[in-house]
Amino acid sequence: MNKRDQELEFEKLVKEHELLVLKVCRVYANTLHDRQDLYQEIMIQLWRSYPSFQNQSKFSTWLYKVSFYTAIAGIRKKRDFMHLTEPSNLPADLTVEDDHFKEDQLAELYNAIEKLNEIEKAIVMLYLEGKDYQEMEEILGINQGNLRVKMNRIKDKLKQITKK
Repeated sequence: MNKRDQELEFEKLVKEHELLVLKVCRVYANTLHDRQDLYQEIMIQLWRSYPSFQNQSKFSTWLYKVSFYTAIAGIRKKRDFMHLTEPSNLPADLTVEDDHFKEDQLAELYNAIEKLNEIEKAIVMLYLEGKDYQEMEEILGINQGNLRVKMNRIKDKLKQITKK
């Protein structure tokens, strides 16, 4: 495949899965500026990594993995770089529109998720996306047994946080 075809294929795949990247940015970045910076950094990392993508997993799995690791690496470089923000502070194009959540319930959920560590946030996000434990394992590199234990602990933690 020549360079131009590779660029076109990359652009098409990223465009199809762009919402996944925006969700990662929303969870791991506080301000619009931080989300834009993180989005750009993720795109750079995706492009750099794309030649090594072997189609051994789904493209969305690979994209999640690169996105999460890029976001977490940014947090580790600068601990106060990104934090979750209130849903009301999110730009309209990044907010989740779900009829099952009222505004206050969504705010409460985001406030609770904000108190989780980076890995816990990633697990919750994948869970809310409907990913099964096998795909979570591929993305995060945590075996399924540990993921199940972590998920149960996270659910308990979120219940405790929201009871306050």
